[in-house]
Amino acid sequence: MLKVILRRLIEAVPVLFVIVTMTFFMIRLAPGGPFDSEKAVSPLIKERLEAYYHMDKPLVAQYADYLSRLAHGDLGPSFKNASYSVNELIGFSFKVSLELGAYGLCVALAIGLTAGIVASLRPNTVQDYLAMSFSMIGICVPNFVLGPIIVLVFGLWLGWFPVSGWDHPIDKVLPSLTLGMMYAAYIARLSRAGMLEVLSNDFVRTARAKGLSETRVVLRHALRGGIAPVVSFLGPATAGMLTGSFVVETIFQIPGLGRHFVEAAFNRDYTMIMGTVLVYATLILFLNLFVDMFLIWLDPRLRDARG
Repeated sequence: MLKVILRRLIEAVPVLFVIVTMTFFMIRLAPGGPFDSEKAVSPLIKERLEAYYHMDKPLVAQYADYLSRLAHGDLGPSFKNASYSVNELIGFSFKVSLELGAYGLCVALAIGLTAGIVASLRPNTVQDYLAMSFSMIGICVPNFVLGPIIVLVFGLWLGWFPVSGWDHPIDKVLPSLTLGMMYAAYIARLSRAGMLEVLSNDFVRTARAKGLSETRVVLRHALRGGIAPVVSFLGPATAGMLTGSFVVETIFQIPGLGRHFVEAAFNRDYTMIMGTVLVYATLILFLNLFVDMFLIWLDPRLRDARG
């Protein structure tokens, strides 16, 4: 296990370097700049602004300066939020996105695993068709459509939940439901397929022949192997919830990292874009590492294959 962790951490360094390099040059070479969308300023003021942010240097020199600051953990100042650094903005907003992603993951697992297990117990019956039909809602309806519908029904028509904010626990219900529904659909289908495969194995038939209850057979013997496809999916799914939550954050006016990323992209806030991309890339790499470790714990046979 330690060998796998060390190898993956070493492999992450060049991957992050390539991501940082590509992102830096792509956004710098794109048309426009961080000061072009502001109200008209004199050429002298614009020149001084570019000098203050070291944008008057050659592009290679700017890249070297950024790597030097990055090596010391400094992501630089924000071009559009002059009173804050990128480190401070990410520190404020990332915990909000992390909390939203955690709630969305709980919703996805609760709905998806329940629907998948229920469907696998009676395949090709009404119970199976109803569970899978419900799970298809999340696949067919994207969150930018599902979010306004949920707001309209539960927020405006029924008045059960507020439609914006992130201050009270009740504010977090609708955003978490919107974010988790799409991934619940995939988890339901993966858990159904995994459970059907495991339930047909000999050790499950042996457990039933011993007279064990169906609940114990499913939860104690079949579930550990049946959720292996779900665990493999959780790495990219969790990363997708955190990196793709900007739609939900925009709909419900949540001050998360995704919302800052969208604003930075529109405003050409170079340092904020670089900071958020770096955070998202690092998060995805570590989530994939965690999923690999969890899979090895679930199935010890993978230790030799992965090692």
